[in-house]
Amino acid sequence: MPVRKRYLAAIAGAVLPAAGLAAFQIGTSNHALAAFNPFKAPGIQARLISQFSDQALGFHAVGMRNAATFNNLTPTTPGGPQCGLSFGSNIKVNQQCLNITAPDLQGRGQAQNETTIAVDPNNPNRVVAASNDYVLGDGLSSGTHYSVNGGQTWQDSQAPVQFTRASDFPGDNQGSRMYWQGGGDPSVAWDSRGNAYLTVLHFNRGQPPIGPSDIPDYSSGVYVYRSIQNGGASWTFPGTPVATSFQPTTPASGLPLLDKPYMTIDNHTSSTYRDRIYVTYTNFATDGTAYIYEAYSSDYGRSFSAPVLVSHNSTLCPQNYSSFGVAPENHNNCDENQFSDPFTGSDGTLYVVFANYNTSGATSTAPGSDNRFQILLEKSTDGGASFGAPILVGYFYDLPDCATYQGGQNELRQCVPEHGSQQNSVFRATNYPSGAVDPTNSNHVAVTYGSFINQDSKSPGCTPNGIDPDVFVPLYNGVKAGCNNKILVSESTNKGGSWTAGSADPRTVNMVTNSASQNGKDQWWQWSAFSNAGKIVATYYDRQYGSDNTNGNMDFSMSEGSGTAYTITRVTTASMPLPTEFPDSQGNSVFMGDYTGLAVSTTAHPLWTDTRDQDLFDCGTNPPQVCLAIESGNGIVANDQDIFTANLGV
Repeated sequence: MPVRKRYLAAIAGAVLPAAGLAAFQIGTSNHALAAFNPFKAPGIQARLISQFSDQALGFHAVGMRNAATFNNLTPTTPGGPQCGLSFGSNIKVNQQCLNITAPDLQGRGQAQNETTIAVDPNNPNRVVAASNDYVLGDGLSSGTHYSVNGGQTWQDSQAPVQFTRASDFPGDNQGSRMYWQGGGDPSVAWDSRGNAYLTVLHFNRGQPPIGPSDIPDYSSGVYVYRSIQNGGASWTFPGTPVATSFQPTTPASGLPLLDKPYMTIDNHTSSTYRDRIYVTYTNFATDGTAYIYEAYSSDYGRSFSAPVLVSHNSTLCPQNYSSFGVAPENHNNCDENQFSDPFTGSDGTLYVVFANYNTSGATSTAPGSDNRFQILLEKSTDGGASFGAPILVGYFYDLPDCATYQGGQNELRQCVPEHGSQQNSVFRATNYPSGAVDPTNSNHVAVTYGSFINQDSKSPGCTPNGIDPDVFVPLYNGVKAGCNNKILVSESTNKGGSWTAGSADPRTVNMVTNSASQNGKDQWWQWSAFSNAGKIVATYYDRQYGSDNTNGNMDFSMSEGSGTAYTITRVTTASMPLPTEFPDSQGNSVFMGDYTGLAVSTTAHPLWTDTRDQDLFDCGTNPPQVCLAIESGNGIVANDQDIFTANLGV
């Protein structure tokens, strides 16, 4: 196992508080818990916080320790200002022209990632999409886009996210406006009457001055914006709060962080709860817990209910919070969760599926010990007012510790290692669930999720090897050879009461990525839906093509089918190189988002982050000239992160 480099210096500009908790041991340094940074929070929270929040709050940002400088500038003659460039049937969704960013800030001013897309249920020509948008120089907002011809062409729009009402925050006496320093983690959806909705996470970095004083502000909030009858071309102002956390404070304390929200709308015209909006999110709290909450709106997003706890106590969670290094209090034992996905059926049932990390092997550091986690689901039959007990959808093995196997600097994070000797694939990645209800049968529910050990990746080639004791990230034997990530599927025919995967070993569970050409190759970051005919559709990144599996390049694919029979379609017209935006010291990106999007109506519309566009830079000459940038150490050419879609028959 390569020697891990650990850098435990305090990182400025982050949010999650842990005031009042005992000091927590990470690596060889003892850090008092204070305002959030990845090395001060309890280890499990530090690992589970979304990569967008981590990036935007300043830890793995450009300008991080030893970040690469793309200073080998090569003059080029660009084919126009790179607006709306597409690759054959792959259509670029973000239409704004490429900003000419300084080489030492590669990634700021350009990137688009964490994609979400939705189709009007009454008109398949109307499509809306969003992503984390860095076009303003940082992750300040969610870029929004819309199509009126079924995704063939796109236009940009912009939600008004700079400030919201200060009255949304009890105790705020700093004026009428709450200004935000960051925003992202978007999701989009439609109601049944032709209105589109956008959910955005807002937060401040704790870096003064905020408002009229120099008091650092660690506030965060989840907001919903409406596009009334114009399909995402414009949005209501200001946003409506779903949940907020506010208290200006000193740098030594801090506040909880609301993270990873996602939205669904019950747009079934037959439902008792027609057009009810549901938003779920994770609350990283001061006591070290990470519970899933839900809030709903029954007035088209003008107001939301009080938060409702989703992740309830259960014997399915044998390990309580004390297992993660902090003395137990009166915690629900299902207290470490992330990546919730809400979805509804035509009968009005609300389902919320999420990843839970309280399994019996979750903290075992013994070599060879099992380290699987679990996918849980809870459902509500009263419009989100209450939820039943957690139900086990299936077990999964998360992706491996990046610093251990790739020798990179993406501390506290997992990644998708390429096979062989290279160690260039270091962008953070994780496994999460995505669920949907069959439109032809409301009893039929399906959930897809990734697993690093599966039917194709199992003994003797790939075995669990416990949990890293410092950062609670899984370790494995066979990471660069026998292991590979796959997309599993668990189905229910009784409205989520029982599941085909359930308590089964992931090595035996059905996969949507089961073609012979995918054997031994990685697939990750799926999203899934049902076709109108009741087939399961999943799209995902895929390394089955060309030399992707050994050089770390990527493609995008689609699976359509049921049971064990799936048709696999290559979506990308050519392989994508490894991302370079937000680079480490080698010029390889540590950040490409956390998830992708998919919408299915009469056609399938996947939405992914694409790296085939080369970045452009100011050569620094007079008269000004445009250059490509090449990392001086290894010749990596800087590329852009754009979002692309395709229109696929299903």
